[in-house]
Amino acid sequence: MNEHLLIQIVLLLAIAVMTVSISRRLHFPPILGYIIVGVIVGPNGFGFIDKAENIELLAEFGIVFLLFAIGLEFSIGQMIAMRRQVFGMGAVQVFVTVTVIYLIAYLVGLDTNTSIVIASAFALSSTAIVIKQLTEQSEIRSRHGRSALGILIFQDIMVIPLLILIPALAISSDGNGISWVLGTALLKGIFVVVLIHMIGKYLLKPLFHEVASAKSQELFTLTVLTVALGAAAFTEEMGLSMTLGAFLAGTMLSETEYRHQIEADIRPFQDILLGLFFVTIGMSISIEILTQYFLVIMLITLAIVLIKGGILYMTARLFCKEGGVSLRIALSLSQVGEFGLVLLSLAFSFDLLPNETGNILLTAAVLSMSLAPFIIKFNGRIAKFIHKDSYSNNHQEIENVIIEESKHLSDHVILCGFGRVGQTVERFLRK
Repeated sequence: MNEHLLIQIVLLLAIAVMTVSISRRLHFPPILGYIIVGVIVGPNGFGFIDKAENIELLAEFGIVFLLFAIGLEFSIGQMIAMRRQVFGMGAVQVFVTVTVIYLIAYLVGLDTNTSIVIASAFALSSTAIVIKQLTEQSEIRSRHGRSALGILIFQDIMVIPLLILIPALAISSDGNGISWVLGTALLKGIFVVVLIHMIGKYLLKPLFHEVASAKSQELFTLTVLTVALGAAAFTEEMGLSMTLGAFLAGTMLSETEYRHQIEADIRPFQDILLGLFFVTIGMSISIEILTQYFLVIMLITLAIVLIKGGILYMTARLFCKEGGVSLRIALSLSQVGEFGLVLLSLAFSFDLLPNETGNILLTAAVLSMSLAPFIIKFNGRIAKFIHKDSYSNNHQEIENVIIEESKHLSDHVILCGFGRVGQTVERFLRK
């Protein structure tokens, strides 16, 4: 049994190395490479790994570490500075998208719980793909980049109540009232948040000071893993999601001076185990269903991009964004994200999604992610083609402002960068 498992792991790693390497060379996100690996090695592919349960537990730890890392990067100050984008555009986009997709799912004959799961999953975009692609294109600080980032922050915040909602829906489907179940889950959530906050405030900081004073890298890493997995285990025992505890633990440690060291220590665990999670997602995709329902899956994928993109465009216009900027925001965020896949996977584990319906939707979600890097890459060209006049007029206005404000300037110097060297140059120029 152990030898068989070892061979499976070696095959999985070998195929992952080749596939992810090819994905990198083709400028595809690594997430898609891992999903393709899952399709190849899984029971619906060549069957090298016939039971996904062998790696599912490790894959769940990948999501735990991802939420822990997001908690570390969670900044109240950043949210306040971007409150219009986060709590304005982000809130409108999420709630309108959830409402529209819920109504569509319900009208086509799906039950209430299934419709809620689908709407919640499809309302979220891919933080990993969008931020990585916009950063590589030097657009993360642009007008559409900042707005997209604000919307993604709100979506990441909404992941937490959604992670509470999925188990609550599963319990309510057994006959209990949904209001009672959600109320109980909410009270549990509040209790967990308060308790972990108190532990973080009074125990974690002194603990990490003591561990850091020992000057042992192994001890520090072991402590980080214990805190992350301990918080995850606690929330699971409370009947909530493991990922909720990991996120809360991350937010507590984000306020300490060890934040960046912690982030560096968990990065290898997070990347490898998160890759395994996306491998298990690929294993759940059925080639038979893809070929059998190919047209349906293509139509659902197109509908996701168009409906979500349309809502994002109208939301941006509602907040007085220009046409070109609004379209670039919509194009950047029109896909389903990794947390959408997490919610669908969680719904599978709680039997909230019929197997066939779930596979069709999961495949469509993955395809929308596959298109995302290409859509984001050409978002500028598409926006300029559709809103050519808007961009031309805007550029002309900027040029006129620069000309007007620089009339009084002559023999001046522009310093690009004002660090140590820039300040030294500035002092010499003033003399």
